[in-house]
Amino acid sequence: MENSAEAPLISHRDDDLDDESHSEFEDNEDVSVEWPAGRPGLFISLLTLSAGINDTGVISATLVSIGKSLSDRSLNSLDKSIITSCTSLFALIASPISSVLADHFGRKPVILLSDLLFVFGALVQAFSYKVWGMVLGRSIVGAAVGAASFVTPLYIAELAPPAHRGRLVTMNSMSVTLGQVVAYVIGWIFAEHGDPSIGWRWMVGLGALPAALQCIFLLFMPETPRWLVKAGKSMEAQRIIEKTLGSDVNKHLIVSVVKGIERELREEQGNAALATDGVKSGSWLKGWDELIRVPKNRRALIIACFLQGLQQFCGFNSLMYFSATIFTMLGFSIPTLTSLTVAATNFAFTVLALFLVDRIGRRRILLYSVPFMVVGLFLSAFGFSFVKLPSEGTNGNSSMPATTDSGSPTSSQNAAVVILVSIMTYVASYAIGLGNIPWMQSELFPLSVRSLGSGLATATNWTANFIIGLTFLPLLIYDRMDLLTPSVTFGLYGLICVVGWVGIWRIYPETAGLSLEEVTCLLENGWGVE
Repeated sequence: MENSAEAPLISHRDDDLDDESHSEFEDNEDVSVEWPAGRPGLFISLLTLSAGINDTGVISATLVSIGKSLSDRSLNSLDKSIITSCTSLFALIASPISSVLADHFGRKPVILLSDLLFVFGALVQAFSYKVWGMVLGRSIVGAAVGAASFVTPLYIAELAPPAHRGRLVTMNSMSVTLGQVVAYVIGWIFAEHGDPSIGWRWMVGLGALPAALQCIFLLFMPETPRWLVKAGKSMEAQRIIEKTLGSDVNKHLIVSVVKGIERELREEQGNAALATDGVKSGSWLKGWDELIRVPKNRRALIIACFLQGLQQFCGFNSLMYFSATIFTMLGFSIPTLTSLTVAATNFAFTVLALFLVDRIGRRRILLYSVPFMVVGLFLSAFGFSFVKLPSEGTNGNSSMPATTDSGSPTSSQNAAVVILVSIMTYVASYAIGLGNIPWMQSELFPLSVRSLGSGLATATNWTANFIIGLTFLPLLIYDRMDLLTPSVTFGLYGLICVVGWVGIWRIYPETAGLSLEEVTCLLENGWGVE
């Protein structure tokens, strides 16, 4: 969608730049876009750490703690699936809407809006006494998470120096995984040392605190320099870049970055005008037309949507949503604590990814890690082949322990351990690669369609998330639903990962260390894969 702020950029206001900088660069058409060397400043690191708004771990622990607190009955698998999947549905709806808002009003206001929605949704959940009230609260939280999951990585990517962009976006994922660990710890404390019927309300209610703190913190944070340039505020963009780098750098180099962004955007607008000839300027269709008809934009959209879809259809969020439920059915005495080991594995290997993503590169990390995900999923399928999960028979309770066909407790316990180890292997591999890299989607798109393209890719993620969240638990409880067995379900996820690995090898180029403007050039005449 074309931004109303593009006109000031085309008719660049000379008084935005100081006379010395302007005279030195106004005639140089080969001004470098390369960012000066330096480490990110303290303020961007603090922002990144505070940016993770996610309650996946909260809902997993909550589902096994609610009991009969909602509508005076136990939740069945359909209730749990709806409570979980409505979050994804409203995240799906919010993602493309937030992309339009981020283009018109900036990245920062959309994050603030998502914080407010998250606080409200958390409180609605905490005071719910009916299933529909919980669904309403989860839906509001879904809208908040949908907006934040799109705009937060975009905000970080547009602020970060190229050499550290992957690391900073991964820091956002790290804060999300840390939140999941905290959620499981809280869930375990309430489950073992408190009243679970009240404790789950504290779990979902306390989820409002990080969002409220981030909302306050963001009031002192800047807008991204690339959006400021697009809005014709080049001088302000220079100040933000200088502060972001956190080191004494030559001012002329900073000016060169700003002017390179300006020149790149003018070229994008010129190319888009040719590609979208006949579409009325300022029309809401123009951004879509530019995204689809310009070849490099179309390639970027295909790659971003492919990675986001793969991130969900590989089955990871199914485990995070329902891990406590799964481990309850497998017979673990403290399922929430067992789930904590999975969340802790996710966090630990996300921290490892923090140090590898810019050093090894996005493409190679995915090519190395996805095969281990396949191994973990196939081992899970193998372990489940020895386990008979309970149906939802008596009283609608699906949380009775699993057994083996032989009925041997030892065999059942061994199978459960195999499943736990294989899931941890899968989660560790996911955390290193596929859990982080799809969220670096914004670096693939030119500035003129970056918000819209990232929003559509995020919507793809939440579409897949919605499908997985709605179908995963019924697929597991096969005695009642008469659908796929757990072994087939996990095996299917493994096959999806195999197909995904081939797709990564064929179309995903290496983007580590390149400026955002340089990344878009990779897709100019092909997929950029050597």
